Amino acid sequence: MISEDKVSHLSHVILAAVKSNKAVKVNSDEERVLKEIKRVLADELAQEEEINRKVKAKLASYSRGIIEGSAEWEVLYRKTFEEEMRKHAKV
Repeated sequence: MISEDKVSHLSHVILAAVKSNKAVKVNSDEERVLKEIKRVLADELAQEEEINRKVKAKLASYSRGIIEGSAEWEVLYRKTFEEEMRKHAKV
């Protein structure tokens, strides 16, 4: 998980990027927009952390006992993580 300070910083960076786009006009109070950006970031990070836990638990359940951090574990982790992300993708 990243710190609240980093989430806050990212939300300000995102808002600045949105405001610099001439095709976009922010009609709401900036504090309200920042709060919503922070909420979305927190939701996405929480979902990613939950998927991370699921993937690690799944890999730990393999009978072969794959060692975390090994090349094989990394490949399986990445593949399984991507599969879980696709399952949870918002349409």
